[in-house]
Amino acid sequence: MNIQKNQEYIVEIIDNGYEGEGIAKIDNFTIFIPGAIKGEKIKILIVKVLSSHAFGKILEIIKKSEKRKEVDCLTYKRCGGCNLRHIEYEETLKIKQDVVQNLVNKILKNKIRVQETVGMKNPFHYRNKAQYPLGINNKGEPIIGVFANRTHEVIPIEKCLIQNPQSEQIAKYILNFIKENKISIYNENTRKGLFRHIVIKIGIRTGQIMCILVVNGENILKEEQLINELITKFPQIKTIVKNVNMKNTNVILGQRNINVYGNGYIEDILGKYTFKISPLSFYQVNPIQAEKLYNLGVEMAQISKDDTVFDLYCGIGTISLFMAKYAKKVYGIEIVKEAIDAAKENAKINNVDNTEFYAGDVEVVLDELINKNKVKADIVMFDPPRKGLDKKSINNILQIKPKKLVYISCNPATLIRDLKMFEEQYEIKTIIPVDMFPWTSHIECVSLLCLKKGLS
Repeated sequence: MNIQKNQEYIVEIIDNGYEGEGIAKIDNFTIFIPGAIKGEKIKILIVKVLSSHAFGKILEIIKKSEKRKEVDCLTYKRCGGCNLRHIEYEETLKIKQDVVQNLVNKILKNKIRVQETVGMKNPFHYRNKAQYPLGINNKGEPIIGVFANRTHEVIPIEKCLIQNPQSEQIAKYILNFIKENKISIYNENTRKGLFRHIVIKIGIRTGQIMCILVVNGENILKEEQLINELITKFPQIKTIVKNVNMKNTNVILGQRNINVYGNGYIEDILGKYTFKISPLSFYQVNPIQAEKLYNLGVEMAQISKDDTVFDLYCGIGTISLFMAKYAKKVYGIEIVKEAIDAAKENAKINNVDNTEFYAGDVEVVLDELINKNKVKADIVMFDPPRKGLDKKSINNILQIKPKKLVYISCNPATLIRDLKMFEEQYEIKTIIPVDMFPWTSHIECVSLLCLKKGLS
């Protein structure tokens, strides 16, 4: 069948895809339909046709899935952040499990059964970090909100059901100050104007708040007044940081931070440990689920007092400290120097003395640790960025043959790709998805691999 743009069809949705979109087939030709749910019958309009597949838009839902729910967010369609908000929460967990299982079935020799997704008891207002871009509306007024899906158009903030309400209150207060004092907003085209973003970080368990003002310059009109008003109105604010970003870039934070109130960091508690959080350091945005994820990883590893552990992509040392309690020694590696400084500080704060942290590219530092310093690991923990592991690091790990590998991943596609590289020497024992980002299509997983007998 010759499928063309702007044609209408009635289709059955046979599955949900990697980003939660509905999948239909017309004469064996795949159509992806955002917002559709498996089991539904839908009238669609074809909006884009490629050689291998097409994209459709819902015109009418003829037969509705019992898993469909009323969307409770005013900016849902334009924002694109919570792309599963139209589906019952328990069903979103099942979709995420199925996504990982489909990758396993396609790629791995061992067709291991992926366990059920670990959900959240209360999947609302879970984010401890909010990043609000500023823009100008069609009336010429400053606005704050979120970027429209796949664009840099700012959608004014209404009420976000995954952000902490305090973040919203603080950001709106700063916006009003900007309006009242006619402070300029950064324009991406002219590269003029001052305010770019407002970033709020909250310690969920300590209640401490960091406010980051991202500006295209150094001087804010009535800066002292703004600071005094903020700390009076919101006494939970422990520090205010001016982040200077004068580059023409999509990266939100610049490299230069100026502390204008407080000491430039906040603290939060994860498990039994206290962590310092700075403007540039990575800290899980959903600490409630992060605690579950890390505890799963540590339980899987079954670390003993004789074990040396490598923690690759260790960030500010969160899981390193979780593991150090049980291990002989933990070596953490992370490319962001500020994060490693924080990891060392976090170890001190928590009186942990059996960790050693290195700043640098994992590929380079791991190679030196194994081949130059002759350090061997009994257990290796990975928590890489979305691109997954590099081949050199995988080969180095295969060379030293740790008895166990624990792989935490934010991208199932690269996780399963990397697991395939280990499959010849390691048995994949467990894969558990953890819902770190409820209502979105993001999937975090933790997996355990054990060295096959006779290979040690």
